[in-house]
Amino acid sequence: MSQSLILDLPDLSRRRLLKGMGLATGLALTISVSGLVRAATGEPKKYGGDAMPGGLKEDVLVFVSIGTDGIVNIVAHRSEMGQGVRTSLPLVVADEMEADWARVNVVQAEGNEARYGNQNTDGSRSMRHHFEPMRRIGATARMMLEAAAAAAWSVPVSEVQARQHQVIHKPSGKTLGYGELATAASKMPIPAKEDLQLKPASEFRYIGKQNTRNIDGRKIVTGTTHYGIDTKLEGMLHAVVARPPVFGGKVKSFDASAALKVPGVVKVIELQGSNLPPLFHPLGGIAVLANNTWAAIKGREALKIDWDHGANAAYDSSAFRKTMEEAARKPAKAMRDTGDAAGVLAKAKQVFSAEYYQPHIAHATMEPPAATARIVAGKCEAWACVQDPQATVNAVAGHLGFKPEHVRVNVTLLGGGFGRKSKPDFVVEAALLSQAMDGKPVKVTWTREDDLHHDYYHTVSLERIEAALDDKGMPTAWLHRTTAPTIASIFVENAQGGAPFELGMGAVNLPFTIPNMRVESPPVPAHTRIGWFRSVSNIPHAFATQSFVAELAHKAGRDHRDYLLDLLGPARKVDPDSISDSWNYGESPERYPLDIGRMRHVVELATQKAGWGRKLPKGHGLGLAFCYSFVTYVAAVVELVVSDDGEISIPRVDIAVDCGPQVNPDRIRSQAEGACIMGASLALTGEISFKNGVAQQNNFHEYQVMRIEEAPRDIHVYLVDHGLDVPLGGVGEPVTPTIAPAICNAIFAATGKRIRTLPIRDQLKA
Repeated sequence: MSQSLILDLPDLSRRRLLKGMGLATGLALTISVSGLVRAATGEPKKYGGDAMPGGLKEDVLVFVSIGTDGIVNIVAHRSEMGQGVRTSLPLVVADEMEADWARVNVVQAEGNEARYGNQNTDGSRSMRHHFEPMRRIGATARMMLEAAAAAAWSVPVSEVQARQHQVIHKPSGKTLGYGELATAASKMPIPAKEDLQLKPASEFRYIGKQNTRNIDGRKIVTGTTHYGIDTKLEGMLHAVVARPPVFGGKVKSFDASAALKVPGVVKVIELQGSNLPPLFHPLGGIAVLANNTWAAIKGREALKIDWDHGANAAYDSSAFRKTMEEAARKPAKAMRDTGDAAGVLAKAKQVFSAEYYQPHIAHATMEPPAATARIVAGKCEAWACVQDPQATVNAVAGHLGFKPEHVRVNVTLLGGGFGRKSKPDFVVEAALLSQAMDGKPVKVTWTREDDLHHDYYHTVSLERIEAALDDKGMPTAWLHRTTAPTIASIFVENAQGGAPFELGMGAVNLPFTIPNMRVESPPVPAHTRIGWFRSVSNIPHAFATQSFVAELAHKAGRDHRDYLLDLLGPARKVDPDSISDSWNYGESPERYPLDIGRMRHVVELATQKAGWGRKLPKGHGLGLAFCYSFVTYVAAVVELVVSDDGEISIPRVDIAVDCGPQVNPDRIRSQAEGACIMGASLALTGEISFKNGVAQQNNFHEYQVMRIEEAPRDIHVYLVDHGLDVPLGGVGEPVTPTIAPAICNAIFAATGKRIRTLPIRDQLKA
């Protein structure tokens, strides 16, 4: 029996700003309201984790418990989707509290924002927001253990020291293990925050070290871990849903008689759709419940449904490209206007322009959305692979008509997330079906086809850039029109034009030394659900800007790297607010300025490691791209081969990453490698197209993700060393945007052909 340090907290009332609505809506309104309050009261603006709903919690009694057997339990309150957060955050606590990592057990937290603080695992925020709080939690535990040992020996606490799972009395050499001290330590006063003594970085045992035990690694590679889709409850039913084929559509009528004759089918239930905006609501449709998933699928195939396809029935993504092109060729409201770009362009002797297109893409997580729910005595319990458990609690409670404190969400491991599983519509489906079945447990499984047809897609984008050039080929004016349906459209009906957080991802915050820069975001409507996708708007912005810079360099007859460095200019620190970036990834502009020196360094490091400028065989090319995203600096060089018949292979990629201090270098490298492969996959084949409002890709034979034999053969990741003198940056997302433009620039170097439309697919075979 473990003696726990954890004390029960009262069941605190949650904030109920928006019952049953998504967290992001709550976030948007919270920021707005908070802003007004701050304006009226002069309250300082909050940044980072402090600005997130739920904020940061540092209660050691919540996050740490120690058994009498000495096992240290550390709570992981973020969602694990392969990025290693269930290892990295507890690792910080263990290091500060001098726990032996081999004797640490990680406990997954359920969704409980009041208890654990913000748990929304997206935006590459986990480590940069929680590194310091986790250090303080670990230091608190260590100091309580030391105080307990000093009391036991009746000696001054200055004479004791915690070292590797025991406390030592330095003068006598006596020791007490953590298990022996757990009960007494739990009764010690909790040190005040200002009295905490953090370890110097030179004494870190695990932080920044290589080859630290990965908490979930063995179970993942041996197939023994538990994902959302693996949930099994006694007597549960299995459900699949026939959702409206077109976004915004509804059921006009249906005939379930044939479905009910399928062996194993138990019931057919209509799920009501919701009005726009879509938020995180289910799409509605007809659910088939059965004794197993296969019977449910066969029952769904037997349904006869007459759909009202609604206002998006004519959506054709090819035609929509023309709509975006027309919008991008007309002036629009300036979102950044430094100098007089329009005036300089109008008078320039030499103007170069180009347009870059990227289609919708789907998250296509290897584990599709899946959730199980049951309702007992007016309380709902769910098991689901979700990135944002608090949004899930709110959404489920709102749809069931429950109080949020009557909903419990158990977070399983996620078989990939990439932003899709921040939206809990699939958990709401399971909860509603359980409610319709008098509380019987129901698991909803999305098939691959369901996932590709009803995603919160990454937005389609048309980027147009114009530059006025001087006699040396350097831009004197830069006009960027970024045209894309906005993510805000899932929260506000008919929202159009880029939101500040979208434009702050590589559009308005480009720190180029160009005297006249203007960024516009022409309004275009959304015809599908639009959601955030790993790296979000950085993907189309980096594809356009990094391709365009390479084109300007070629036009000027200059080396691409040297030209890019000249555009970045000398090392300096730039206040993002000074160049119209009011977003800055939610971080303080003083703490996280745009550091041009760090930008230059990753470009120089990646190119140096790649052997930039070396002589290559026929058909080979090197391509460079840079991106600053999630307050991390990345440059990538892709070596690519184009065969005589237009086939592409990628023998080598060199990636330089400056994310500030590194907590878990192994995981940083693995995330960079995964992001590289994902970026290459999107560049080469990723596309969701629409005809008559319906997604045309059904499964992986049509929406291809990169196979092992197609992946870059050799990926080198170089991490820039830092002490704790700079804050942490994000890791999960920043590499992705660099890969597509680096590939396209490499193709140009190899063949002289410029790719401006993604995916590349067979464009080289024409």
